[in-house]
Amino acid sequence: MINRAVCAEAVGSFFLFATVIGSGIMAANLSQGNLAIALLGNTMATAAILFVLIAMLGPVSGAHFNPAVSLIAAWRGELSVRLLFAYIGAQLLFGIMGVWAAHLMFEMPVLQLSTTARTGLGQWLAEAIATFGLILTILGTVRHRAEWVPASVALYITAAYWFTSSTSFANPAITIARSLTDSFSGIAPFDVPMFLLAQLVGAACAAAVARFLFDKV
Repeated sequence: MINRAVCAEAVGSFFLFATVIGSGIMAANLSQGNLAIALLGNTMATAAILFVLIAMLGPVSGAHFNPAVSLIAAWRGELSVRLLFAYIGAQLLFGIMGVWAAHLMFEMPVLQLSTTARTGLGQWLAEAIATFGLILTILGTVRHRAEWVPASVALYITAAYWFTSSTSFANPAITIARSLTDSFSGIAPFDVPMFLLAQLVGAACAAAVARFLFDKV
């Protein structure tokens, strides 16, 4: 029997990843080389789809679409180990399918590897901070203003696209998936491991701070 929550994670990851890649391709095509305009278009589309997907699928699965979020939920005892692995598998598999769908929609080769270098201490620090802020936003808003989670996450990602040097991937699954597109949103496969490490460190630190700030003693 198909688990409804896992299905929600699959659907949400597909549309989120397709939006990140597809809007990046569209923005690059229309911006005539203006990277600021391209990033703005990519940002707006990502924030918009995040709001919609979290509002729609949050009651079904929690709307993680992100292994870092799922890992912290499991660490907090809010997600079983079985569902944790199912969530991460769905996020990664269907997220990659979203990337491939974006390629098909724009008549690009489906199978690609990114050549965009994203490396260095500044970008690694940016990913740790971006993921820290995202996890803290989710945990704090769920605790005190649950109805504001869709807007809070969408607005946080909007800001983080612009205040971090990495443009805030803040998601291990989408980092891996973005290595499979040689488009505006890509990251070279060689640079993925350090991004993943930084994201996990940021998520762990956020979980510790959130336990102090938000959890009842």
